[in-house]
Amino acid sequence: MTRPRVTLKLATSLDGRIALSNGASKWITGAESRAEVHRLRASHDVVITGIGTVLADDPLLSARIAGEMPDQPRRVVLDTHLKISPEAKLLNDVEGGPVTVFCGGSVPVHLRDRIAAKAEVVAVNRYDGPSIRLKTVLEHLAGDGVETVMIEAGGKLAGAAMRSGLVDRIEWFRAPILLGGEARSAIDSLGLERLDDAPIFTRTDVRDCGGDLWESYERADD
Repeated sequence: MTRPRVTLKLATSLDGRIALSNGASKWITGAESRAEVHRLRASHDVVITGIGTVLADDPLLSARIAGEMPDQPRRVVLDTHLKISPEAKLLNDVEGGPVTVFCGGSVPVHLRDRIAAKAEVVAVNRYDGPSIRLKTVLEHLAGDGVETVMIEAGGKLAGAAMRSGLVDRIEWFRAPILLGGEARSAIDSLGLERLDDAPIFTRTDVRDCGGDLWESYERADD
């Protein structure tokens, strides 16, 4: 089964940080960049995020474009222990696309039922460790006919996607500010010991986006 094509969206400072050490992140990039992100969401079948982002930011993850009625992506949350609240905005948003929450197979049925009243809940087995494997989620989505996915998440999920070699494209919005080494990184550790093992991408476009810089990259051929 062919997996969906995966885009990683990043919105960072110039030094690749997504939030201060205390979690403050609103807003790093400008209004123009945020508007383009909504258009990117509308151009993908699915937007994926992690439970950490949902708990920290309570996002809608819908496509909202003034004066337009854009296509709405399916919204997917990776939530191993099913920590999402029934009151989360995206579970109660009737204007956005449908929501699917992937949880671990050990989550009790009564907890799944609490969320299933508002979203599809898919329990996956966890043979490979304590976290849900992104590859397993992508395979499930491919079975539903999903062809394009965009990841909007914190450094943990972005790092996991990179380590697994699942990112085909990066859309990177950089704001003209510096947050420093104590701030939170856009991509967590890749566990590299040799430069030859580093993922390589080819820049395909760069343009101004308000006061920000918008760069597009495609994974380089092996």
